[in-house]
Amino acid sequence: MQFQVTNELLENVQHLIANNDDKPLKTLLSEFHYADIAEILDELNFEDAIYIIKLLDSETTSDILTELDEDVREKILENLSAKEIAEEVEELDSDDAADIIGELSEERQEAVISQIEDEEHKAEIQELLAYDEDTAGGLMAKELVKVYGTWTVAGCIRRIRGQAKDVTRVHSIYVVNKEEKLIGRLSLKDLITAKSEEKIADIAKDNVDYVNVKDDAEDVARVMAKYDLEAIPVVDDDLTLLGRITIDDIVDVLKEEADKDYQLAAGITQDVDSDDSIIELTRARLPWLFLGLIGGIGAFIIMEGFQESFNQYAVLFFFTPLIAAMAGNVGVQSSAIIVQGLANDDVKGSVNSRLIKEMLLAALNGVILAIFLFVFVWAYNGEMDKALAISVSLVAVIIIAGLIGTFVPLFLNKRGIDPAIATGPFITTSNDILGILLYFWIAKLILGI
Repeated sequence: MQFQVTNELLENVQHLIANNDDKPLKTLLSEFHYADIAEILDELNFEDAIYIIKLLDSETTSDILTELDEDVREKILENLSAKEIAEEVEELDSDDAADIIGELSEERQEAVISQIEDEEHKAEIQELLAYDEDTAGGLMAKELVKVYGTWTVAGCIRRIRGQAKDVTRVHSIYVVNKEEKLIGRLSLKDLITAKSEEKIADIAKDNVDYVNVKDDAEDVARVMAKYDLEAIPVVDDDLTLLGRITIDDIVDVLKEEADKDYQLAAGITQDVDSDDSIIELTRARLPWLFLGLIGGIGAFIIMEGFQESFNQYAVLFFFTPLIAAMAGNVGVQSSAIIVQGLANDDVKGSVNSRLIKEMLLAALNGVILAIFLFVFVWAYNGEMDKALAISVSLVAVIIIAGLIGTFVPLFLNKRGIDPAIATGPFITTSNDILGILLYFWIAKLILGI
């Protein structure tokens, strides 16, 4: 059953805090997972959230910090001393510790790192902070189980006990040579079922999936999704084993990417949420709203150029919104399919084959819709030539919109630009303008205006 923060629970927590009933409060919170406690803190006022963070032990609060809303976590970290933050991150895996410290100013980062007593953990965090957060290096954790190919199974089991205590989950055991280069992997099952005297190199699998420390986070996500991996090792250009990335980090990457693509599709150019300031939200929304305004002005100019046609065939004017809407809808549908395919690495074949397929699909849809529209206009207006002009225009507009919706995201992707931008106002506005222009040009041609 999914946990939900209820008003009754919040009131209970607030009452215990107000009365300084620390023991009952600890008992109450001990019943919840740390992710659930983070949800509770997100709903409390800042003072109460700080009270709980300082009340609970670092082993619990360190995990809570990783689950908090970024804005809430930022405020809490601002009100903790460097030593208090250091105590929190010492309880975390190196990747989570680096993520939290990375949110601080450079001055605060140095202060916190200087307070970390575990020298090995400190060095690992400093190493991870040097990598870009959107690369495999920025995602990886240093904690892993590593063995040498020259070890025997019996010796390996003895040695990995010491390593495993620092690793939250042992997904795989990585095998390296004396130069620390990755040469294989084995599962716990492989290790347990092997004979004690066997060499690790003899039972290890040498076909290891791995990523380079410089690889983009999205590429890492695609590799792990393709091969259904729970963890993947990270190496440098010389195949030296540096760390590993686990599935929980990849879930975060996919969520962030989905949020970004959704905002781009809606015409929001920056990473924002509903709690941001009016100025920040305006900066994120205004560019595409301005594009929409320019598109509307362009449509006005086009329609003004066909004013004489309006005077003679007023019925054309009334179908303008329908044509523009169909162009926009078809374009968004086409681009959405391509963008999704690009994100999942499912887009195969040449651009030409994609465009031909989309043209045939758009033509079929356009003809079906045009037949319905032809019957409606003819029945409503009684003039076949006008019904034919509007219907033929609809087919042409749908075909062109489908081609644009397919080509634009493919083109943007080739140029290294996020193709998700093509599912939003960009594609809608361009198709609106082109659709209206095509509509009046074809209608004028058929009607002999």
